[in-house]
Amino acid sequence: MQEILKTGQTKMEKALKVLEKELGKLRTGRACTSLVEDIKVEYYGTPTPLNQLASISIPDSRTITIQPWDKSAFALIEKAIQQSDLGLTPVNDGKIIRINLPQPTEERRKELVKVAKKYGEEAKIAIRNIRRELNDALKKKKNNKELTEDELKKGQEDVQELTDKYIRKVDEIIELKEKEIMEL
Repeated sequence: MQEILKTGQTKMEKALKVLEKELGKLRTGRACTSLVEDIKVEYYGTPTPLNQLASISIPDSRTITIQPWDKSAFALIEKAIQQSDLGLTPVNDGKIIRINLPQPTEERRKELVKVAKKYGEEAKIAIRNIRRELNDALKKKKNNKELTEDELKKGQEDVQELTDKYIRKVDEIIELKEKEIMEL
């Protein structure tokens, strides 16, 4: 039974990591490298993540700088950023590519909060699916006479506790992200 709970906890941790990665890509008005590092650049015919072609840094809270290692990649990187759905405008001075992040409007921030909540719901659904898997595994063990009725009940209560704990964590993460998005 402990093994089943451990497996469930590991899977739920992964669901949280996925949520945090998705939220990291949301544009809050504050610069962060995760915003651009996964943009695919068509480099020698191969879609390559930006973070494999250049160093990305944050000189201040509203600017992202990208310094390609290969001079021939400047135009390709610029084009990939413009074609991404982030709505960013890169400025290329020949040595470095700068992206200035404008302050998001109130309307845009509200849209971002909705997107963040959607990601939160997806994470909760993933966690509930994991709960179902764990409960099914416990029932299977009971049917195979590896668990008694009381052990099954206790196991299901433990699974529910674990699920509630991770659902609360998702809510906390979304609440923090919402505050971050709405602050000016």
